[in-house]
Amino acid sequence: MVNPKHDSSSTRQMQYSTVLALGLGCDRGTSLTTVETAITKALDSANLRLEKVVQLASIDKKQDEVALLDLAKKLVLPLHFYTAEQLAAVPVPSPSAVVMKYVGTPSVSEAAAILAADTDMSDLLVEKYKYRGADGKNATVSIVRMRTMA
Repeated sequence: MVNPKHDSSSTRQMQYSTVLALGLGCDRGTSLTTVETAITKALDSANLRLEKVVQLASIDKKQDEVALLDLAKKLVLPLHFYTAEQLAAVPVPSPSAVVMKYVGTPSVSEAAAILAADTDMSDLLVEKYKYRGADGKNATVSIVRMRTMA
């Protein structure tokens, strides 16, 4: 006998998805190769696959960052941009005074990934993976598991 109060067909429950959102930060003028390498290394660090990524996100100050735009085009993924104010409102495990000084928020990659996934830091799989490329530029990647309604 089905208890109508616990009938799974009438009760929506949050389920963990196998899809991911990536939050991205980088120095101005970072090469696409550096960003791609940072993503690959971040995914590998958590045994995750690029094929599971469905969204990219960053700060609005990067709306003209060639490497990020080229990456979104190459991967055929949406790239969301958030203001420093939106990002600063998101609690993150690894805030940075340096990032705050330069862009007005203590987090770009972590906060952007959390906002893009519409979740919180409990779904953060890779907090802030930092990589310095052969071009001498830095890129950061944060990975968040997205939730879906079942």
